Amino acid sequence: MTVDVDTFESHRAHLLRVGYRITGSRSDAEDAVQEAWLRFAAQDPATIDEPRAWLTTVVGRLCLDRLRSAAARRERYVGPWLPEPLVTTPADDDPLAEVVRDEGVRMAAMVVLERLTPPQRVALVLHEALDLPFARIAEVLDCSEATARQHASRARRVVAEADVPPPASSAEQLAVLQAFADALARADTDGIVALLHPDVVLLADSDGRVSAARRPIVGPADVARLFLGLLRKYGDGLLADWEPILVNGEPGVRTPAVGTAPASVAVLSVTDGRIRAMYQVVNPDKL
Repeated sequence: MTVDVDTFESHRAHLLRVGYRITGSRSDAEDAVQEAWLRFAAQDPATIDEPRAWLTTVVGRLCLDRLRSAAARRERYVGPWLPEPLVTTPADDDPLAEVVRDEGVRMAAMVVLERLTPPQRVALVLHEALDLPFARIAEVLDCSEATARQHASRARRVVAEADVPPPASSAEQLAVLQAFADALARADTDGIVALLHPDVVLLADSDGRVSAARRPIVGPADVARLFLGLLRKYGDGLLADWEPILVNGEPGVRTPAVGTAPASVAVLSVTDGRIRAMYQVVNPDKL
């Protein structure tokens, strides 16, 4: 007997979401899903009672291995590390478009997961987001069920303390993004600052590959100063080529390389009509 390809495909988006939330990498998630398919295809269907749970367990275990191997690389990473952005358009209807409908993959939520240990991250994603039983999670983590529960409990505490703001509506985010672009085009310092939350932070992910801030930029004055400096350095072409896109399911922008300015993908986190966080990926490997 052979496994049902349609059965696997019906779970593909779910598996991609598991892999991406655990690793923060689309390529790692896709590799894990492909490896899970190969293992699934080699199984006798009669030995798999619950294909979704079986596949989720396999992908979880594969992604845990990838997350652990990535830990050392991230310690050597130059500047802030951000998850690989998932870029889609409203017209997309592929598995990736289904993945980004989950609020758990928006950039603000994904960044918080970086504070967790690999076992904590796996336990949280598999249980909180996907309702996998702790007995199954313990299999993935190769630990006792009690330990798996403990990992999830500690992860929930870290996420709660991070106090991630709820997502703003797409209409509000688009309005703030347009107002910010207009203020930048006018080099209106007061207008820019007025659109920034008092606790605003900008994270630029470059790994030192291109010119970008190598530390978080915090506070309205410093963030405004950075953007106005970029405009002076690269010119108005930086704004003229902005392309509206969806980044992890939320409104964002993509800019091509302009002169010496690197290509980038950026998304905002908006709270009460003001920008609370900016996430900008300029590392070419992630674009």
